[in-house]
Amino acid sequence: MLTLESLPPLREIIAEYDLRAQKSLGQNFLLDQNITDKIVRKAGDLTNTTVFEIGSGPGGLTRSLLRAGVKKVIAIEFDSRAVHALENLKEAVGDRLEIIEGDALKINLLDIADGKCAIVANLPYNIATPLIINWLRQIRDIPNAYVSMTVMVQKEVGQRITAQVGGKTYGRLSVLSQWLCNVCNVYDLPPSAFTPPPKVSSSVIHFTPRLLEEEPPVFKTLEQVTAMAFGQRRKMIRSSLKIYKKELENLGIDTTLRAENLCVQDYINISKAVHKSTDKIG
Repeated sequence: MLTLESLPPLREIIAEYDLRAQKSLGQNFLLDQNITDKIVRKAGDLTNTTVFEIGSGPGGLTRSLLRAGVKKVIAIEFDSRAVHALENLKEAVGDRLEIIEGDALKINLLDIADGKCAIVANLPYNIATPLIINWLRQIRDIPNAYVSMTVMVQKEVGQRITAQVGGKTYGRLSVLSQWLCNVCNVYDLPPSAFTPPPKVSSSVIHFTPRLLEEEPPVFKTLEQVTAMAFGQRRKMIRSSLKIYKKELENLGIDTTLRAENLCVQDYINISKAVHKSTDKIG
């Protein structure tokens, strides 16, 4: 009878299922179980929690999650080779692992959620940012959507998520992330930790949803405002946000500032004012 402890090493799984990482799928596998165990510890207490994992690959992080005592792992995997490679793990743990073959960008995780849920994943590099934005949108619109998100991304993406106002990497992703969550970089990994080694370093970023104000701005509006502002980040906001001149003036915001000089609360205030103006026009 298969158990978690008796499963073949990950390298044997990769060889058996010809699971060579494909660049087109943004795949870079973490095979060191000490590292995947550490990532799970950084995710906090996940007992009695259903955990979504995106891009499980040969199942290294999946094994660590299951050993940590999570209620259930729902693995979303696009690569059919990896889906087959997880079959032994499924046999070992039974209903504690659900494997869904599909495109994570097209799957609403909350439609298949089972009680309290979190996200822990080594995200495929090529879809990490749109996935995170989709989940942030859900956190804005659905109370208690996720208790936390702990994701590995390219270090550059991690820097954009956690960047502080005024910095070169501070931008749209920083504002959206920090508006809705407390975010922190909990762990950096060099390319050598992965198989095959990517050309860039990686970071594990932990998101904890924040308690929002009573009437938070509409996600789409804040997304639009930040896209306009940072789309012309070298220009003063009197130029990049000129269609919102009246709202900026009413809020007393200095229009000679550039997008990177406005704090998260500034963008929240602008977005609420824009939405209110739009409602009046409508």
